[in-house]
Amino acid sequence: MTNSDTATAAEEQVDVAAGPQDAVEDKLVAEGEIAGDYLEELLDLLDFDGDIDLDVEGDRAVVSIDGGGDLIKLVGRKGEVLDALQELTRLAVHQRTGERSRLMLDIAQWRRRRRDELAALGDKVAQRVLETGEREELSPMTPFERKIVHDAVAAVSGVHSESEGVEPSRRVVIIAD
Repeated sequence: MTNSDTATAAEEQVDVAAGPQDAVEDKLVAEGEIAGDYLEELLDLLDFDGDIDLDVEGDRAVVSIDGGGDLIKLVGRKGEVLDALQELTRLAVHQRTGERSRLMLDIAQWRRRRRDELAALGDKVAQRVLETGEREELSPMTPFERKIVHDAVAAVSGVHSESEGVEPSRRVVIIAD
């Protein structure tokens, strides 16, 4: 085998390896576009102004709506309306693709701010548990919120976290090792 044959074989391996990843990203981009169209129609019906941004983060499509002040109404108290809209948007994607979607919807950067708040809370409580040695229970949270706290606690050595309880009262408990 010559050097050019070796190079060609290596390029083919890269192309084969990149192929499935490209297909996944194309699928997620298509999900985002379907979701964007659905949400654009919804905003038009509600007569709300908003800019829709589509992205892919990891293994999910992310759709963000930013703009007019009315958008906060689509978040609701503690994000309940946002969660409902996310589920409706996932159903719209499922209806068009026939596949379950893990799409994430953010409106007026509410989820981004909430993620930052929860990560800071997880770190703060983990540090306190590390100092006192006493376990602490947090308020009930959604699975999305608990994951963020668990990740923040995992970054602090000497403590760990567990989820306890039954939905909708499931909560994170932080415990010293």
